Amino acid sequence: MAGVDTRATPGFYGRKKHAAGAAKQAAGILSQLQEKLFANSKSGDNRKVLLVLQAMDTAGKGGIVRHVIGDLDPQGVSHYAFKAPTKAELTHDFLWRIRKRVPAAGMIGVFDRSHYEDVLIARVHELAPPVEIKKRYNQINAFEQELVDDDTTVIKVMLQISSTEQKSRLGERLDRPDKYWNYHTVDVDERMHWSAYQEAFQIALERTSTAAAPWYVVPADRKWYARLVVQHLLTEALKSMVLTWPTADFDVEAEKVRLSTT
Repeated sequence: MAGVDTRATPGFYGRKKHAAGAAKQAAGILSQLQEKLFANSKSGDNRKVLLVLQAMDTAGKGGIVRHVIGDLDPQGVSHYAFKAPTKAELTHDFLWRIRKRVPAAGMIGVFDRSHYEDVLIARVHELAPPVEIKKRYNQINAFEQELVDDDTTVIKVMLQISSTEQKSRLGERLDRPDKYWNYHTVDVDERMHWSAYQEAFQIALERTSTAAAPWYVVPADRKWYARLVVQHLLTEALKSMVLTWPTADFDVEAEKVRLSTT
């Protein structure tokens, strides 16, 4: 984590103005692939995608949901932002509420924060004993392997911004009345634990980046770049499925004849 150049744009050699055109072109491709994924689920295909977004506050998770996921057909998207667990949820194991939100066949599921909160915030604020948190890493790996075994492509993205960039973005929210709604005083409280969070992120990445569900650490000081990367990851995941349109389960020519008589 410490070695990531948060302003870098690896794999993309243009500037922000060039990214807009690339994103627009890619959006059309991604949208068609999503439609194929959704259409195939109607024929019994069980494949689906889960996108996990984790980051410090202001890193751009919301922007990715709006500008990347927002280009998709909403009927094929399930989105959930996990907050602090309720009293009822605390009576179950930490993955109980997560399992209820995994995407169904044909869907692209998005977790804006996720089960990783239980090894990030829980570690930084000592909400669970160290031995319990250590056990959770293995539970997470087993859970994600279950998802993969059930035909789920898991894409885990860590948006990495610098402390300087986060301070700038928080400051912008304080300078603009139209951004007050998106400013939370707790964000500064959490910022005080920056080093502890970086350590918690690093440990989580090391212990839960697997062949079945690898982590992608994305430089996120440039919002446009982070969005382009996530768009690319989703597109490549769907392309790898070699999706085709499902064949008709009816006699096409007979239906044409029937339609012509109406």
